[in-house]
Amino acid sequence: MKQTLQLKLGQHLTMTPQLQQAIRLLQLSTVELQLEIQQALESNLMLEIAEGDTAETDTVNGEETEVPALEAALEGAESGEGEELAAGEAPPTQDIPEELPVDTHWEEIFDSGATSFSMPAEEEGRDFFETHDSGVRTLHDHLVWQMELTPFSERDRTIATALIDAIGEDGYLQLPLEEVIEGLRRDLPDVEPEEVEAVLHRIQHFDPVGVGARDPRECLRIQLLHLPEDTPWRDEALRLVEDHLDLLAGRDFNQLMRRMKLDEGALREVIGLIQQLDPHPGSRISTETAPYVIPDVFVFKRNGRWQVELNPEATPRLRINPHYAGLVRRADNSADNTYLRTHLQEARWFLKSLQSRHETLLKVARCIVDYQQEFFEHGEEAMKPLVLRDVAEAVDMHESTISRVTTQKYMHTPRGIFEFKYFFSSHVSTADGGECSATAIRAMIRRLVAEEDPRKPLSDSRIAQMLADRGIQVARRTIAKYREAMGIPPSNERRRLA
Repeated sequence: MKQTLQLKLGQHLTMTPQLQQAIRLLQLSTVELQLEIQQALESNLMLEIAEGDTAETDTVNGEETEVPALEAALEGAESGEGEELAAGEAPPTQDIPEELPVDTHWEEIFDSGATSFSMPAEEEGRDFFETHDSGVRTLHDHLVWQMELTPFSERDRTIATALIDAIGEDGYLQLPLEEVIEGLRRDLPDVEPEEVEAVLHRIQHFDPVGVGARDPRECLRIQLLHLPEDTPWRDEALRLVEDHLDLLAGRDFNQLMRRMKLDEGALREVIGLIQQLDPHPGSRISTETAPYVIPDVFVFKRNGRWQVELNPEATPRLRINPHYAGLVRRADNSADNTYLRTHLQEARWFLKSLQSRHETLLKVARCIVDYQQEFFEHGEEAMKPLVLRDVAEAVDMHESTISRVTTQKYMHTPRGIFEFKYFFSSHVSTADGGECSATAIRAMIRRLVAEEDPRKPLSDSRIAQMLADRGIQVARRTIAKYREAMGIPPSNERRRLA
């Protein structure tokens, strides 16, 4: 087969490194963006945190207006402020291009020598105890610590260690006692079930009380026995837990009153005592750390209008260091000067990407607030249906960009802190031809359940009928799906004594 050379012309879209950087910054959350900015500050000597005022003044039409610090830094950088040209020096013959070729990568041009260095808490103005803790303490660690303080013999300590290893995070014994005994026979061939039962009984009175129980019945019984003997209704609660716990789980109160020979008021007191117990004792020793949300924008009402502002504390204010920028010589091609020019251009692009992120975030947030003003005025039941396409058309952007902006971005409002995606939901048609948001329907279901008679809870069919009376046609299975998503139990489990 003969080899030939052919020349073909074609067009295709390829993102430039600047666009790639802007998109990457756009989809970062506030915490991730702060880490990214910290790495940029450590790797680029041209960038620094702007101290002092957050804005500079500029004159527009004879009046002084405020210019955000980031925009002022960009204007100074683009105008060449801080760059010096030596006397008698020839015009620049080589400069860093404003746009990189599309077939290059950021790492090919700039070396981002990011390190894992972080500023001490004292230098950042944060309290030492806010940034240092004693580490995660699991339920297993908590039980082992108590075991070490208990005067066990070596034999009992071996048995206690095996039992603690078999306890799950919920506080229950995960293995049958026979399997635990079988595993102990390798170290203690003559171990007896009575010994293991005795050690387990001592562990079940560790903190939290009831840990090591084999089922909820035993867990509640241990906690009731731990109460003082003169506790009102303690004996009746023990009898209910031991003999009639299945009736209590099924909310069959009439059968409970007949079998225990109690009137409604007495049964209410007994159930109230049982509700004070903890069926999941291991959950008290939580290994999860509380997530902290930093809002990206603030929403507030001023002069009768809802307004949106960026959170000034979400990201530090950056600027180009005028001292290092003044060392750049345009016609100097030395290694040091090239290094300075490279970092100067990288700093310019980073500031532009940050400014683009802030502008896009603010534009999308304002569009959401304008569309959902009824929610801010009246609450969840006034939420309107909204999809990404609606916002994309309003701000003249692509839906993928709106998806990046609304992911892990939060809005601080008078009604609480919400993720941007919270305001997007599907819709259900109403009888008059309108639309109702799924969020509003969930809020209606929550309110109807909260106002129901606890003796006769509303079924899913009844809730669907009540919504239909308001002109909102929702199927019963849809009501069940929304109810389960909100963690609301079915009607038979919501039944209560008045």
